[in-house]
Amino acid sequence: MCTAVTYCTRDFYFGRTLDYDRTFGEEVVVTPRKYPFKFRCMGTMETHYAMIGMAHIAEGYPLYYEAVNEKGLCMAGLNFVGNADYKKEMLDRDNVAQFEFIPWILGQCDSAAQASGLLERINLTDHRFYSELPPAQLHWLIADRHGAVTVEAVKDGIRVYDNPVGVLTNNPPFEEQMFQLNNYMHLSPKEPQNHFSEKLSLRAYSRGMGALGLPGDLSSQSRFVRAAFTKMNAVSGDSEEESVSQFFHILGAVQNQRGCCQTDGGRYEITIYTSCCNADRGIYYYTTYENHQITAVDMFRENLEETQLARYPLITGEQIRWEN
Repeated sequence: MCTAVTYCTRDFYFGRTLDYDRTFGEEVVVTPRKYPFKFRCMGTMETHYAMIGMAHIAEGYPLYYEAVNEKGLCMAGLNFVGNADYKKEMLDRDNVAQFEFIPWILGQCDSAAQASGLLERINLTDHRFYSELPPAQLHWLIADRHGAVTVEAVKDGIRVYDNPVGVLTNNPPFEEQMFQLNNYMHLSPKEPQNHFSEKLSLRAYSRGMGALGLPGDLSSQSRFVRAAFTKMNAVSGDSEEESVSQFFHILGAVQNQRGCCQTDGGRYEITIYTSCCNADRGIYYYTTYENHQITAVDMFRENLEETQLARYPLITGEQIRWEN
């Protein structure tokens, strides 16, 4: 289970939590402009926009979980188990394997609007990266500072939705997630007023009661509501430090703690990492479950004319600053 959000102050920010019961050796990866992306059906993209994000490297290929390109376009894939449906190759379509989708979009699009144009021709295929690695069941959030869309590959085909809240979690499908926000229109960051009965003298006895009814469980629908409420009401200064700090606080509202979500196999789902990308500056920030210190990797400090990936293994041990 995961949550992705957008946030805009002076700069535009994009990030997510990765919530799961195991890791896959993910790393922060910079793909330079001349790394050749070899697609199963669409040939080789010899040159493209550079990008930075979190990826698992398989046979030298970056399987991105989320990334931002040098033009400020961002994209993340989140679990969509039971609903995602990929097809065989189709004529007169851009046949892109599920694991190629992020580099296909970020490699050639400089905006969400341009990406939406590509989505009109796309067919997401069920190709496996290799035989032991079936395609992950995902849906995607694509965003820039001007707007966001959600992309879902379902049995009826590719569905693209405007995403006015800039938030995505997992199931149910996005239309249903958005509809459920109608049930919470009464929530407010302000103190509540007595609408129960004018015959009763009711009063707020604690701060924060305007948000009574905000779901607090770890289900994907509840996390969607909680993340949307937190993001839409968040306020911060527009400096880099204030913006990044507030972004991590927003995602802190939906983090998983070890022991609170047990899988059928007896393992515990946790927030393995939390990321925040400054899409305007190409800076990727992250924390991990055991390391609360924010670590940063700057895409533009790399040689983006290279052909080889730049890889940064995650710092997972807790970093504690002693003062005596």
